[in-house]
Amino acid sequence: MKRFWKITGLVVFILLLIIVLSTSLVRRSSYFNENYYKITKDRIDSIRTVMNEVKGPVEAGFAKVNLTPVINDSVNYYEGQFRRFPLAGYGDRKGNPATGVHDSIFVKAVALKTIRESIVFVGADLLIMPPNITDSVVNLLARKGIRRQQLVFSATHTHSGPGGWAPGFIGKQFAGDENKDIQRWLAVKISECITLAINDLKPTRIGTGDFSAERYTRNRLLGESGIKNNDFSFIILEQKGYKKAIIGSFSAHATTIGAENMEISGDYPGYWQRRIESTSADIALFCAGAIGSQSPVGEGEQFDRAKYIGESLADSVNVHLGEVVLNDKPVLSFVSTLIELPDYHIRITPKINLSTFWSKRLMVQPENVYLQAIRIDDMVWITTPGDFSGEYALQMKNSLLAEGFKSNITSFNGSYVGYIVPGRYFYLGGYEPGLMGWFGPDMGEYMMDLIRQVSEIVTGRENL
Repeated sequence: MKRFWKITGLVVFILLLIIVLSTSLVRRSSYFNENYYKITKDRIDSIRTVMNEVKGPVEAGFAKVNLTPVINDSVNYYEGQFRRFPLAGYGDRKGNPATGVHDSIFVKAVALKTIRESIVFVGADLLIMPPNITDSVVNLLARKGIRRQQLVFSATHTHSGPGGWAPGFIGKQFAGDENKDIQRWLAVKISECITLAINDLKPTRIGTGDFSAERYTRNRLLGESGIKNNDFSFIILEQKGYKKAIIGSFSAHATTIGAENMEISGDYPGYWQRRIESTSADIALFCAGAIGSQSPVGEGEQFDRAKYIGESLADSVNVHLGEVVLNDKPVLSFVSTLIELPDYHIRITPKINLSTFWSKRLMVQPENVYLQAIRIDDMVWITTPGDFSGEYALQMKNSLLAEGFKSNITSFNGSYVGYIVPGRYFYLGGYEPGLMGWFGPDMGEYMMDLIRQVSEIVTGRENL
């Protein structure tokens, strides 16, 4: 009997030791005291001393490259031909391949050049802009002298777009089995699009606008009591005597088409882009806005609902185009900064995390994470590396509006850090703050702090 209790005690001890070594408590210290904040703040402060706005002529170039795969028995990634092609977006699909193509998908690019800076907006019909794809694109473009800091990435967040781009167990849940050929194909096509846009530069007039689109979105985290970010924001670029492009952004998940769909589709952003390109512009580029907690609302089901929302939003843009004054000498300023991240806080219970050691083995720590802000006259366009909270975006919008500026915040800027939601929702649980809130209760306020700082720089204002 004594031997039994000794063995039992040893087993219990080992189990307790494993638990202790595999877990940690949720961090409650202020981010102000952390090295990741101090390093990032120093980087931003260094930009303040050299930042200058530009007012004068601008050139712009536009490009569009097809990302629609050909699914057949032949395999040739250079031509986008695949035998098996996973969809990204829903874990319920369990990595099953696409059965066909419902509507074509694309990557679009809009290049801007001033006397001081060149930047490129890049938007693709993808779930996110995958970090490994971004890195490959940057490497391909480096030989042409194009730097990561110049590239402003986003995605439409369609949940029926290409998968196969994510490594590891977690990646497989969102994007199916990893496929190196798909990764190479996507990187080549996105790089090609960026290059084409840069080679298309011509003197251009620019204008910006926004309008309320409240009827097309809801707060899925809190329901009717939740705050919504309703505005649709857009940028118009018109080459003198040539083409026109419109960049649009709306804060609602591209989830009108459910997990039961197994066909490639751009969801409602695809319908928006096609409508704009058939009515008012040569190129329409859609950027997912601050979609955290924001879901789409519209009539019909599946593709009918996607069509209704996308085309309705496009028609609303067309109505408001006449209100926009195009400027051939706009005020432009641009900030691009690397940001440091806290350690992972992958939660087991509301108060207990998986240890950093095991978190880093379960998930790849994001690298080359950028925050960028672009001012075009009275519009401030901010890009973030995750599913950014619509509620936070509305706070920033109101703050900038008080200073005379419109604003828009987009998601999926070439990295992915999970959901960025207000800290007060950290213990709410559920999908967004619980499963996908990866960096602790202060992550939202940390990001908002950085956004305020870069906004101050591009607007020339203090204490936004």
